[in-house]
Amino acid sequence: MIKKVLAGSRYLILIAVFGSFLAATALLVYGGIEVVVLIKEAIAYGEVSQKGAKSLALAFIEMVDLFLLGTVFYIVALGLYELFIDDSLVLPAWLEIRDLDGLKNKLVGVVVVVLAVTFLGQVVTWDGERDLLGLGVGIAVVIAALTWFLGLKGKKGNGGKKYLEE
Repeated sequence: MIKKVLAGSRYLILIAVFGSFLAATALLVYGGIEVVVLIKEAIAYGEVSQKGAKSLALAFIEMVDLFLLGTVFYIVALGLYELFIDDSLVLPAWLEIRDLDGLKNKLVGVVVVVLAVTFLGQVVTWDGERDLLGLGVGIAVVIAALTWFLGLKGKKGNGGKKYLEE
């Protein structure tokens, strides 16, 4: 009896799958609407200047950031579904997830891109007053830690032999 309950409990993950999928959908649809509105406003006001170009570039960078976050939630939804519910989804090879480490690796990759886009947005709007160096160093440290984390997972994958040699 307990075996059946535990085996069936994997379907609780559907809550996370649906939640992540709904979050991804909301972010992507909202981002799409925001892009259309942004383009309409840019055309309607017709201000062509260096300041206007910077403002428009920043707005589009923020939209890319929103789309990337939507992508993160989508990958989480697909990955959890693939891991816990049905691994026979037809997906491109690069999106197939075989274990929890694979899902974490994909997420870390997208998080690195989100951090880079966030920093780019700050660089584009830099007014000379904010501490970009501190922000850049902070982001670099986080990216380095995530890269180390991924490298550590790769070393564990060969049976731990490398640890024994070091």
